Amino acid sequence: MRCQVDIDGQGRFGWRLVAPNGRSVAVSLTLYDTHARCRAAFLRLCAHHAETGGGVQHSSDGGGWVWAVWDASGRHQAGAARTYERHATCRASYDRFRALLPELGSAGPELWGD
Repeated sequence: MRCQVDIDGQGRFGWRLVAPNGRSVAVSLTLYDTHARCRAAFLRLCAHHAETGGGVQHSSDGGGWVWAVWDASGRHQAGAARTYERHATCRASYDRFRALLPELGSAGPELWGD
């Protein structure tokens, strides 16, 4: 796994968790004004994973299923990198991401490609 920080056209930063096969696993649902704040937010999510909520829901366009993770204040932090056709597949992806969070928080520079 590696975590990549991307910048959008307006200069805001978001992280993307990428599997060894190159597929995006999860994305930041919050954008940050600096690269450092984005990276710190991902590490905070990992460190406080037990305090987060989340779940699976229909996508906003109604064409499938997505998952999201939110902090104690209800602010969305992470979400599915794609829409899933089946609820069960989406739920499995969500569960795998939640299980990864504790170990990602203790990962070294290899997580960031440093």
